[in-house]
Amino acid sequence: MAPSSTISSKGQITVPLEVRLRLGLRKGDRVEFVVDGDRTVIRPARLEVNPFDEFIGALPAFETREEVIEWVRSLRDDEPESASR
Repeated sequence: MAPSSTISSKGQITVPLEVRLRLGLRKGDRVEFVVDGDRTVIRPARLEVNPFDEFIGALPAFETREEVIEWVRSLRDDEPESASR
């Protein structure tokens, strides 16, 4: 039998433990209900703002893989590898 719950007089439901564990939900977490055709999906609420937006532009732009490798080497203070590869 699928997990189920009863709606209270205030329209509240208790999310069954099995579902909370599957979704990684804890006390105080928000959920959203997404209507998709004839079904409704409950999922953890997504943040309106991407938490990584503040890091856009923090690193230099690279055009080639070699530029990335050289930049990482400079951070590590590595000497360039021999051309024997």
